[in-house]
Amino acid sequence: MKPALLGACAAFALGTMALAPAPLAAQAHDHAHAAAAAPAVSGAIAAALADSRRPKVDVDRDAARHPGQLLAFAGIKPGMKVADVMMGGGYFTRILAGAVGPQGKIYGYQAAEFIGFRPAYGDEQKAVVADYPAVTPLNMPLAEIAFPEKLDAIITVQNYHDLHLGNFPPDLASTVGKRLYDALKPGGTLLVVDHVANTDPGFTVPAKLHRIDPAAARAEIEKAGFTFAGESKLLADPADPHDKNVFDPAIRGKTDQFVYLFKKPG
Repeated sequence: MKPALLGACAAFALGTMALAPAPLAAQAHDHAHAAAAAPAVSGAIAAALADSRRPKVDVDRDAARHPGQLLAFAGIKPGMKVADVMMGGGYFTRILAGAVGPQGKIYGYQAAEFIGFRPAYGDEQKAVVADYPAVTPLNMPLAEIAFPEKLDAIITVQNYHDLHLGNFPPDLASTVGKRLYDALKPGGTLLVVDHVANTDPGFTVPAKLHRIDPAAARAEIEKAGFTFAGESKLLADPADPHDKNVFDPAIRGKTDQFVYLFKKPG
């Protein structure tokens, strides 16, 4: 896997759960009713979305990304301690900072590997902290990811497939999964959102299309100790054939995405 592919995939994270994908007809039905089925957005999350410190480019993405409903689905509340893992440009980090309020804590993690390939990620991380001083930046290597305290929740959006890029060790996803599990309090939650791939239990697709098989991802995360707590069809799109690279102009910004919620028992 060439470093350029890692950089391209990581760069896509700037912008921006389910068993194996349901039949297209069922997906279409779920997608059409996603907004009605989504949890109500709390006042704290709504206020975070309306925060004037958010960049216009982020606000413009809200209609497609449904951040309020996603964070409501993850159970994000004031006072929680939450990590945004592989934070990209900080789209969700900024919203989380407002949603947990002054009594909460946010950790914005960007992998050292990504910053090494594209130093601007480090600059963007610093920009988030400048606007939201309560955010604690972390940037250790992926295999060493850890937090100074136990967390209530972790989110990772459009990034889980990165753990299976070809220039990483084949066991990296398992290593990271166990570290995320250890980072959470008993009963803590992990929200995973990513681009849907067709059946691919051997994880050959992430390096080619920057997608991941939802069933394979779920099995891998459960192997780390997590229990599956539910899914949302909020970002489902039955028009996506799952066979194109997510950067392909024909599909970019219109991918079918799974939204999975996991819990640490206890």
